[in-house]
Amino acid sequence: MVVADNGSSDDSLEFIRSSFSSVRIIALDKNYGFAGGYNKALQQLDEEYFILLNSDVEVTAGWIEPMLRMMEQDRLIAAMMPKILSHQKKTHFEYAGAAGGFIDRYGYPFCRGRILQTIEDDHNQYNEPMEVFWASGACMFVRAASFRLAGGFDESFFAHMEEIDLCWRMKNLGMKIFVCPASVIYHAGGGTLEYKNPHKLYLNFRNSLATLYKNTHPGALFSTLIIRILLDKLAVLRFLLQFDFASAGAVIRGYSSFFCSLKKLNKQRKAQKISARHHGQMNNSIILQYYFRNRKRYSELSPIF
Repeated sequence: MVVADNGSSDDSLEFIRSSFSSVRIIALDKNYGFAGGYNKALQQLDEEYFILLNSDVEVTAGWIEPMLRMMEQDRLIAAMMPKILSHQKKTHFEYAGAAGGFIDRYGYPFCRGRILQTIEDDHNQYNEPMEVFWASGACMFVRAASFRLAGGFDESFFAHMEEIDLCWRMKNLGMKIFVCPASVIYHAGGGTLEYKNPHKLYLNFRNSLATLYKNTHPGALFSTLIIRILLDKLAVLRFLLQFDFASAGAVIRGYSSFFCSLKKLNKQRKAQKISARHHGQMNNSIILQYYFRNRKRYSELSPIF
C-alpha cells in the first residue's frame, strides 16, 4: 500500500509512520490538488494496476478481487469502479459515483442511483455489472498502461470532474469503463469541500465546461455549447431567485475561467483523438428529464439512452 500525502500540514504522516510502518509514503512538497497529486504520485509507481482510493472511504472484505477478475477477462477495460454506498447512511447510494457514472449530451454527469440531488436507496436494483461512461475518482481501479496512454489527469482541473475527463479520453481511444457492483465500498463524501460550497460549484462548472469542450465531437460541439450555456443561464437565474448570490457568482466565475482557458483547451483538443457519442452518454438533457419530465431515477431513463 502507498499513501500519497498532498502537502498536508497536520501530523498525519507521523501517525502513519508510527502506526503503519509497512506503508510506503510519497510525500509531495505542496498541495497539487486531486489531479496533480495523483499524477505525481503514480509517476513513482511501477505496477500493472492502480487503485485510486480517497482517504474517506471504508472498504469491505474481498472488494478488490471481483474488479481484478473483470479487468483480467477483458483487456479493453481501462477503468472500473465498485458500487459506492454512503458511509453515513449505508442503505443508500453515495453521491460521487453510486452504481456507475453517466453523462448527458450537454456534459452534466449523473449516476445509476443518483440523478442530480435525488439519491436512491440500495435494494440491489443495480447489482449487474455494466459498461458506464465514467468511474468515480473516490475509488477507481485503473489499468496503469491505459492511464498513461490517455495522459493521466488534467492537472489544470485541480479537483472535481477530472475522472470524467480522463474516462472520456479513454473512451475516445477505444477503451471501456465498467462498474462492478459485486465490489462494495462506503464513501463519506464532502471531506474536502461540502457539496454546496461555492468554490466546489465553481470548480464543477469550470471543469465540466472544459471536459465538454475538449472531448465533444467537432460536428456537435457548437450546438452542444450553445444549449449548455442556455441551461447554465437558467441555473444562475434559479440561484438569484433563491437569493443565493454566492452560488450564482461561482457559476459566473467558472465561465470566466473557462473562456480565459480556450487557447489551451484548443491545443488539447487538437492533440487527441475525438470520437462520436459513446456508450453511457445520453442523447438529450438530464436537466430537462429531471425538472420537466419528473424522471428522477435511473430506471426511468434507461429507454432514452
